Amino acid sequence: MVIIYSTNTCPYCVMAKDYFKEKGVEFVEKNVQMDHDAAKEMVEKTHQLGVPVIDINGTIVLGFDREAIDKALAN
Repeated sequence: MVIIYSTNTCPYCVMAKDYFKEKGVEFVEKNVQMDHDAAKEMVEKTHQLGVPVIDINGTIVLGFDREAIDKALAN
């Protein structure tokens, strides 16, 4: 399962979501700007406040890092 924690104004979040769509990867988006429970969940998982935070089957990728995303998707 792929979860992306994002906000309304994050350009890197948009790039990450577009990248997943290009690769045909289904994902769940959790908007931490609108959903305080999702924000709490993200901070508990990562101790990070910045987005995007991407959880790929339990592997956390901070930011839009194509190499790390591809590596996590391959596992």
